[in-house]
Amino acid sequence: MKIVVPCKVVADDKDIVAAADGSLDFSKAKPIISTYDLNAIAAAAELAKANEGSSVKAITVCSAAAGANTKLRKDIIARGTEELLMTADDAVADLDAFATAAELKKLVEKAGGFDLIVCGDGSADLYAKQTGVQLAAALDVPYLSEVISVEAAGEKIVCKRMLATEVETVEVPLPAVIAVTPEIAQAKPNSMKDILAAGKKPQLVEAAEDPAVAVVETVAIKAPAQADRACQLFEDVDEFVAAVKAAL
Repeated sequence: MKIVVPCKVVADDKDIVAAADGSLDFSKAKPIISTYDLNAIAAAAELAKANEGSSVKAITVCSAAAGANTKLRKDIIARGTEELLMTADDAVADLDAFATAAELKKLVEKAGGFDLIVCGDGSADLYAKQTGVQLAAALDVPYLSEVISVEAAGEKIVCKRMLATEVETVEVPLPAVIAVTPEIAQAKPNSMKDILAAGKKPQLVEAAEDPAVAVVETVAIKAPAQADRACQLFEDVDEFVAAVKAAL
């Protein structure tokens, strides 16, 4: 089974500084893999391990600076993937989901095709949950979201989905795109052995060719205003419960 995992490079939120007017300073924020994509990579690696002869390749679209970050690239490829294909160009650094999917489709083709694409449920920055379904539409293949487990079954996969009130089991023919929830697999820190081995794995880092253009304009991204805390102390439990109910 040929498995491809798209992963998004985001700014480490621990290093993002919010100003008094709500504007965000990303200048000191390191590029990292989106948290939800770490779970997707882990799930893909486990699926490949359970199916002999399978391969996992990671693809990403990011800025030129992120592409030049060797630590970031090793972090991606050390997590059970065999190859990294990256479009690193400032022209594709801040695309919307539709344009990002168009760029990811090019990388899927460079990867030599696929049987299954495993996406994270959303991204750690915007969490729009749109790129996976846009990529499936661009590739004209089935799409399944909210996946909490996946197993290979010949020319199809069997997935369990977490719905609002129940778990649904669905069979999906391959090729397909799925978006997995964090519960599907635990992302583990890379060992020194994995990091050293990552340096020997193939990495294709290229500038964008005829880059896609975003159709959604981002006007501003700001931190929400801080609400004043009531700082109210309760000595009586019933009074506290009543106050909580009144606030809901």
